[in-house]
Amino acid sequence: MTGGTPGQERAVHEGILRRQSARESSARTYARALPIVPVRARGLTIEGADGRRYLDCLSGAGTLALGHNHPVVLEAIRTVLDSGAPLSVLDLATPVKDAFITELFRTLPPGLTDRARVQFCGPAGTDAVEAALKLVRAATGRTGILAFTGAYHGMTAGALAASGSARDVQVARLPYPQDYRCPFGVGGRPGAELAARWTESLLDDPKSGVPLPAGMILEPVQGEGGVIPAPDGWLRRMRRLTTDRAIPLIADEIQTGVGRTGAFWAVDHSGITPDVMVLSKAIGGSLPLAVIVYRDDLDVWQPGAHAGTFRGNQLAMAAGTATLAYVRENALAERAAALGARMLTQLTELTHQFPCVGDVRGRGLMIGVELVDPDTDHTSSHTAPLPGHPDTAPTGLEPTRTPHPAAPQLAAAVQRECLQRGLIVELGGRHASVIRLLPPLTISDEQATAVLDRLADAVAAAARQHATHDPHQPRHPGSAEHAG
Repeated sequence: MTGGTPGQERAVHEGILRRQSARESSARTYARALPIVPVRARGLTIEGADGRRYLDCLSGAGTLALGHNHPVVLEAIRTVLDSGAPLSVLDLATPVKDAFITELFRTLPPGLTDRARVQFCGPAGTDAVEAALKLVRAATGRTGILAFTGAYHGMTAGALAASGSARDVQVARLPYPQDYRCPFGVGGRPGAELAARWTESLLDDPKSGVPLPAGMILEPVQGEGGVIPAPDGWLRRMRRLTTDRAIPLIADEIQTGVGRTGAFWAVDHSGITPDVMVLSKAIGGSLPLAVIVYRDDLDVWQPGAHAGTFRGNQLAMAAGTATLAYVRENALAERAAALGARMLTQLTELTHQFPCVGDVRGRGLMIGVELVDPDTDHTSSHTAPLPGHPDTAPTGLEPTRTPHPAAPQLAAAVQRECLQRGLIVELGGRHASVIRLLPPLTISDEQATAVLDRLADAVAAAARQHATHDPHQPRHPGSAEHAG
C-alpha cells in the first residue's frame, strides 16, 4: 500500500518483483505467469502495488470460497484474537475446535455423519492425502493404492506418487472417464462404461499384477487434470466395486469441497458416501487447515501414530467455521450450480466462434476452457459393437472425432491477455492448455458477466495473434506442474 504517484507505485511494484526473482526459489509457479504484487483485496477484486485492479478467478487455487477478506471471516479471526485464546494448541480440545467440528459434521454426506471420525493433519492438503493413505494401509494391512490418470493429490512423496505426474510408479493407475479426450476414443456413457470395466477386470483378474489394494483415491472433479467432472454413474460404480471388495474409497475434496461444484461436497451429486474424505483449501476460510474425515471402523490409529505441529491452528478453525456456516446458511452451493450452468452455456459459444477453443466443461464454479491447435484434424470411426450387460452397456460405439492437439502456448497467451484486461485465471490440464476459472462463490451476476466478457476478448486477441504470427506452434512440449 504505497499511496504514492503512479510512477512511484510502479517503481515499488517493479522493485518487489525484481527482488522476488533474485531471492525466491526457481520452483515458484504462479508468480511467473502472474507478475502482480497484491496489496489490497476484497471479494473478487485484487489491487496491485502498481494501482491496477484485477478480477481474481484464481481465488488462492480455490481456497477462497467467500473471496478475499469476507466480513464474516475477518470477524471470526478478530474474535479469536481479541479473546486472548491460544493460537496453536497441537491436538488439545478447545471451544474453537469443537465449533469447527460441529459445523463440519453438519455438512457431511448423510451416510458418514453418524459414523465419522476427524483427524487434523497439518497445514496443507497434501498432508491430509498422506494421512489418508497411511490410514487405509494401517486399517487394511495392505499397501497398494489405486489412483487415476490425470489425478493431482499434492506434492509430497506419497501424494505425488498417486498423482498423474508421478515419475516412479508406486500406484496402480486406472483410466479416468472424460468426453473430450476419452482414452478409449468414444466418450460419454460408453467411455465411462469401458473405464469401469477396466477397473473391475484389473481387480478381479488374478493375473492382472495388481493385488487387492489398501484403498482407491479419486477426485470427483479433476482440477489440475483439466477440470474433468466424473460422471455420477461412474462414481456410483466405483463405490459398488470398492464396497464389494472391501476397498476403502478415498474422495479427494480438497478443491471440490465447500460448495465449489454446486453441491456442498462434489460426491453429493452422485449420492455416494466415501469411506474417507480428504479436505483442505476452503475449509480453512483462507487460512491453512487440512483434515481427513473417515468411517469409525477405520479408526485404528495408536496414540501418536499420525501427528503434525500445526494441526491446532485456531485462527484457521474459526475462519473455517464461519465459511462453512455462511456457505450452508446462504445456499451458496445452489447459487454456484445455477450461476456455473449459465456461465458454461455462455462459454460454450466460444467453441462456435473460435476453432482454437476445443472444449468447455466443468461443474458449478469450477470451469475449464481447453485451447487447441485447430490446424490438424483427424477422424476415427470405431463402430464395432460393445458387448455387455443390456442394462448398462451401450448397443454400439458411435463414430467419434479425435480432438485437436492441445495448445499450451496459446493458452499461456490467453492468460497473458486476460491479465492485461484485469482478469486473473489459472492454467491446468495435461499440457497446461486449459484456462481454469475458480471464482469465489460470492461472485455477483454482474461480475460474472465482466469475467466472461474479458475472457472472450482475451481469447479473440490471442487467437488473432496466434493466426498471424505463429500458426504452427510446437505441440505437446510437456506438462507444467502447478502447486495448487
